[in-house]
Amino acid sequence: MRKKLYFRKMNQKVIEMNVQIINKSKHPLPQYATPLSAGLDLRANLDTPLTLAPLQRCLVPTGLFMALPVGYEAQVRPRSGLALKKGVTVLNSPGTIDADYRGEVCVILVNLSDQPFVIEDGERIAQLVVARHEQVEWQPVETLSETVRGEGGFGHTGKQ
Repeated sequence: MRKKLYFRKMNQKVIEMNVQIINKSKHPLPQYATPLSAGLDLRANLDTPLTLAPLQRCLVPTGLFMALPVGYEAQVRPRSGLALKKGVTVLNSPGTIDADYRGEVCVILVNLSDQPFVIEDGERIAQLVVARHEQVEWQPVETLSETVRGEGGFGHTGKQ
């Protein structure tokens, strides 16, 4: 309720979406840390702590299962504090959860630091952003419209 009041004070429209979710973890459902957060915090659902050695990767379960509406995806993204302070990030960032996936939401973490990192049960390990998407229908053509950039690729604009 407090979140809605904050939005009303900011004179912004509250947009809500209902998503079916099964929580088999020992933890509360993912939550937004602040009223204007885009990402919901995902927590590790572990029986025992998990040590991630330097340069090691692992699949961390969350205990969550969901059914997203058609036309939406959930993006699993790193937590900036965990990446900056500990060197731990989401390996396939952003990881995509499709609307037709019904398995457990898991997070692929990698330790890019030179120190082991211990993942504790209930620790916030990633964030989840639900986003609308479109599906394309390809239109094969012989040529593309011209632009100023043209075929300029990686680093073509140089240093500013």
